[in-house]
Amino acid sequence: MSDIRNNWTKEEILAIFNKPLLELVYEAATMHRKYHDPRSVQVSSLISIKTGGCSEDCGYCPQAARYHTDVKAQKMMSVDEVMTQAKNAKEGGASRMCLGAAWREVRDNRDFDNVLEMVRGINEMNMEVCCTLGMVTEEQAKRLADAGLYAYNHNIDTSEEHYGEVITTRTYEDRLNTHQHVRKAGVTLCSGGIIGLGENEADRIGMLYTLANQEKHPESVPINALVPVEGTPMENNERVSIWEMVRMIATTRLVMPKSVVRLSAGRLEMSQEGQAFCFMAGAGSIFAGDKLLTTPNPAQNEDIELFKILGLNPTEPFYKGAKPEVKMSYKESTKKKEMEEKVKQWKEEVASTKK
Repeated sequence: MSDIRNNWTKEEILAIFNKPLLELVYEAATMHRKYHDPRSVQVSSLISIKTGGCSEDCGYCPQAARYHTDVKAQKMMSVDEVMTQAKNAKEGGASRMCLGAAWREVRDNRDFDNVLEMVRGINEMNMEVCCTLGMVTEEQAKRLADAGLYAYNHNIDTSEEHYGEVITTRTYEDRLNTHQHVRKAGVTLCSGGIIGLGENEADRIGMLYTLANQEKHPESVPINALVPVEGTPMENNERVSIWEMVRMIATTRLVMPKSVVRLSAGRLEMSQEGQAFCFMAGAGSIFAGDKLLTTPNPAQNEDIELFKILGLNPTEPFYKGAKPEVKMSYKESTKKKEMEEKVKQWKEEVASTKK
């Protein structure tokens, strides 16, 4: 039987999930080595280009306008500010830059035009660009692809059955429709979920069931541990244990062997030993930087130390696929010359810091 399947049953996934932990990790590690370099881990950077003021009601998110949290609505970052952060992230070893905005959906306005400029600029810096901007139409996904977007993130969060307990302002089908729009545009898909949302074991299986039975598995599957935030409906949720994360990562690895499993939110609470188990179980990516959007994250020096201890190496950009070409519509843009000059300047600055 082929390792790559799209016809999993929930019973099959549950049987994998409930294997004795060490046996599960061993099988996952073996599968990981079959399709990935076990010593290579992608380092990504995630920034919030538009923070707070979101109209959604995701129960875990401090950026929702309706919740009283410490996160305040801010104006959108400028293209120059984002490019400076991208340059800094690249100097710090990141090969992927992820741009997040607290939007329900993308709107065809000046803000989206600026996002396209950010995507184009970062692509020209030879970094993978990922965006998480909410729902997108087919046309918007195509414009992002033309700008050089490598990946689009749109998590399903949890199972279809539990979804209504987490969010009511967007349907599960809405999320899956965005997946289809991204696929049609030829952009790689990043989609996973969060554990610790009050779900049960069946819901964790259900989330993996949805992703693993897509016609094409997501190229990236982030597994997040809820970080409860005061002021949100889930502020008192119990934190998940490291072993729950390891079990979830290992199961994800076995049902979607080629996908890059991303060890995402919740790392700040994990020990080095716990993170090592996650890598052994099949995690092939981390987010670097002191914040993931608004969630605290380990400092860069801690990650460097961890990689050294474990003998891990950061990947080069586009190690899983070709660099997207910016379409002629951009190259004929009136902003082409201005952007080329800026990109040239940023590249020179990056090169000078490495001497």
